[in-house]
Amino acid sequence: QVQLVESGGGLVQPGGSLRLSCAASGNIFSINAMGWYRQAPGKQRELVATITSGGMLNYVDSVKGRFTISRDNVKNTVYLQMNSLKSEDAAVYYCNAVLSTYAKRWIYDHYWGQGTQVTVSS
Repeated sequence: QVQLVESGGGLVQPGGSLRLSCAASGNIFSINAMGWYRQAPGKQRELVATITSGGMLNYVDSVKGRFTISRDNVKNTVYLQMNSLKSEDAAVYYCNAVLSTYAKRWIYDHYWGQGTQVTVSS
């Protein structure tokens, strides 16, 4: 069993900051990429940022310069520091990990967290 548990969402004013965390636990053999996606009402889920086990970063253009993704490989935890938040950043944010388990060491699958709500409003 693998679990991804997110925390850190909430209500923030425009221009404010939030930090999301996601810890992966369970029967994990290896984690490749970890990242964050978001889904606003009536919209498709979109990639926000990803980070590979080697530290390669990828951001959607709309968050570049404002959001920073980081990762603690020892703790199997990924973070998303969100600064200068805008109303259009409001969404449910989902953690994603591409990982393998001890049962299937060389097969990597996508795992998802339950989502955490980010609301940006004055």
